[in-house]
Amino acid sequence: MRKKPLVGVTADRTMMGAHPSHATGEKYIAAIVDGSEALALLLPALGAKQATEDVLAAVDGLLFTGAYSNVEPHHYGGETSVPGTLHDPARDATTLPLMRAAIDAGVPVLAICRGFQEMNVVFGGTLHQSVHAVEGFNDHRENKDDALDVQYGPSHSIRLSQGGLLSRLAGGALEARVNSLHGQGVERLGDGLVVEAVAPDGLIEAISVKDAPAFALGLQWHPEWKQADDPLSNAIFRAFGAACRDRMRTRAGLDAALAAAARR
Repeated sequence: MRKKPLVGVTADRTMMGAHPSHATGEKYIAAIVDGSEALALLLPALGAKQATEDVLAAVDGLLFTGAYSNVEPHHYGGETSVPGTLHDPARDATTLPLMRAAIDAGVPVLAICRGFQEMNVVFGGTLHQSVHAVEGFNDHRENKDDALDVQYGPSHSIRLSQGGLLSRLAGGALEARVNSLHGQGVERLGDGLVVEAVAPDGLIEAISVKDAPAFALGLQWHPEWKQADDPLSNAIFRAFGAACRDRMRTRAGLDAALAAAARR
């Protein structure tokens, strides 16, 4: 039996020179390895070429990462994207069916930024394509001219839902400060999702899946950035890692029981 759980980390399909490639940010991998104390496995965006059941049989948890691309709006009945919007149809074809299947199967899921938006879409929700252009909402985008530590530094407060998963991870606190690096956001909440936190302007910042058989949390901000330096971020990755270890041990026990039965 492995000593550490194996977490699948979603990748984007992108061009590296003339070659289609699959990549993800090191910050996500570092947060899984250091914060969740798990092994990280990069999952290429192969769509139907990569059977969902094979992935779920191999991993103890899944991290759905952020990305520069946005979910194609036809997946949630949205209007055509503004010209120049970056999309990744290979990622959509991979992550959307994988996320729902993983949650239904009791595989722990942590979804960040684009992953958070994917979670809402998977459960039938819709997205604002340009939050800053919607009356009543603030501009949640980062200034790309700033240094990374400034871009990923605390930007605004969030109000945590009393008694919710996120509040429990925060030791019962009802407020936290988070970074903000997104242009899109939740418009209509998906069916079966629970609001875990909102921004001061009312935009949903965190969600969980009601009655999910395992850990299933989505966050609009980026807790992976230097997660060890922030108590809430650290608690999130620790809890996710614990859920993945629980699944690893359960699977090992089932495999051992099946093997013993086969020897009889």
